[in-house]
Amino acid sequence: MKLNDTMIRGFKPSDKEAKHADGKGLRLSVMPNGSKLWRYRYRYNGNENTLSLGEYPEVTLKAARAERERMAELLKKGINPSIDRKEAKLKQSHAIENNFTAVALAWWNQWRVRQTEGHAKGVWRRIERDILPTMGNYPVKDIKPSLVILTVKTIADRGAYDVAKRAYQNINMIFRYARTHELVDVNPAADLVLDHIVPYVKTKNQVRIDLKDLPQLLRDIEAYDGHIVTKYAVQLLALTFVRTKELIEATWSEIDFSGRVWRIAGERMKMKTPHIVPLSAQALAILSKLKAITGGGVYLFPSIKGDGKTMSNNTILYALYRMGYHSRMTGHGFRGVASTALREQGYSRDLVELQLAHLVGTEVERAYNSMELLADRTAMMQAWADYLDGQRYEGVARPTLKVVG
Repeated sequence: MKLNDTMIRGFKPSDKEAKHADGKGLRLSVMPNGSKLWRYRYRYNGNENTLSLGEYPEVTLKAARAERERMAELLKKGINPSIDRKEAKLKQSHAIENNFTAVALAWWNQWRVRQTEGHAKGVWRRIERDILPTMGNYPVKDIKPSLVILTVKTIADRGAYDVAKRAYQNINMIFRYARTHELVDVNPAADLVLDHIVPYVKTKNQVRIDLKDLPQLLRDIEAYDGHIVTKYAVQLLALTFVRTKELIEATWSEIDFSGRVWRIAGERMKMKTPHIVPLSAQALAILSKLKAITGGGVYLFPSIKGDGKTMSNNTILYALYRMGYHSRMTGHGFRGVASTALREQGYSRDLVELQLAHLVGTEVERAYNSMELLADRTAMMQAWADYLDGQRYEGVARPTLKVVG
């Protein structure tokens, strides 16, 4: 007799397992402790097998019968339901191990080794707060560009534009890691144009002039009548667009005049990764004049107090104030100006980001790019210096940079 829910609810436990058949191999076992368990009994290759289908009422009579029919179809195809179940569990386990949260954590654990503890923890907090709520439970192989866009746009929609950009960078790096370890075939973040997702908004910590004001700024720097070493510092910031701290703490041992490069050690960089700055002819000319003044010491820009320290960030900031750029421009602002101008002129995002010493790609990819793209970066930096020369003089048409990357 086939079972129904009224019958099942009426079954009472006894001191032994009681078996109630529903037909076609399905039965309900009422255990001495009162639990009611679904069992499916079948034969495969002449051997009798029994599978548990769950407990009633969590697994309803209708659901148990549907599972019985599914397994019967597997048997018709020559598939052992027991093996099919094990494979399904294995796939589910693999999916859990390779969901975005697990892969993000694996990436972060190998990445943080070369970061400061505070910076690494800050990045993980951002991932937990802004990325995992949307993407965390998805297997990485199932994530499409649309989900990446949704995640980044959700952050941008609350006005956190800079956070949205950094979140995108983190997502991209995590998927580069996943590709390297063959967890995905395609990086869904790779071909997205960030500017199409996150609008450009100038925030207070991005104080810098607009490109239209660049010619006048360059002329004001040229006419600066303060300390000549300070003037050279501001000019080199414009030419190299390094971070202010990286410039004012530069040592003469880092400058390779014959190789025309400036090599900054990893411990001096924000991201703790060594950085190469190709030096344009204009930058080398300023460095040659600067060496005649400070070349007898350790630092390019020593403190005028003679206390063994370097020039302070405030020295550069005050010089810009004296030029009339209070609350309009900072030393850090040259990075934003260069990034915007170079991207507008068609240089690739990765090439510009690499020269800005922002992290691009995995450690292996960064090492490769650092050397492979050095020629392109050298050409870009010379073109940038020539571009600044063209901007400095009134009546000179704005030149077009020659794109190499």
